[in-house]
Amino acid sequence: MIEQKDETKLEERILTIKRVTKKTTGGNYVTFSALVVVGNGRGSVGIGLGRGLEVPQAIRKAVTQAKKHMLDVPIYKSTIPHEVKLKYKAGFVLLRPAPEGTGLKIGSVARVIFDLAGIHNASGKIIGSRNQTVNTYLIMEALKSLKARSLPVEEKKDK
Repeated sequence: MIEQKDETKLEERILTIKRVTKKTTGGNYVTFSALVVVGNGRGSVGIGLGRGLEVPQAIRKAVTQAKKHMLDVPIYKSTIPHEVKLKYKAGFVLLRPAPEGTGLKIGSVARVIFDLAGIHNASGKIIGSRNQTVNTYLIMEALKSLKARSLPVEEKKDK
């Protein structure tokens, strides 16, 4: 079981680190919040949100949560299989497949999530929210809603 984790070679990227303060009677209570994306570049990606008294502790917690909540994303010819329109909280996302060589024409955190998932060609737009945490969960919900698509019969014979 441990050998399988070494073979997958998960890559981690930190999306945001926030310093959160809370007023208490003795002064200020300072904690840190980290949002991390973990993926293997071959169709698996996960996100995690961790909080701690120090930044490395928050990042470590976020990475463990992201590994627990990995999602398998269907990929069709290095893009997404079909168009997705989704509303989640304050945000709305529109994702479209793109032909080979187009690249990722989508902004914000979606570019990082798609890159770690192994999707190299897609276009899209996030409307309604600039909050990176909400947008991250919005993109993950959109990826959950994707349905797998098989290759056409001619291409199956070639492979």
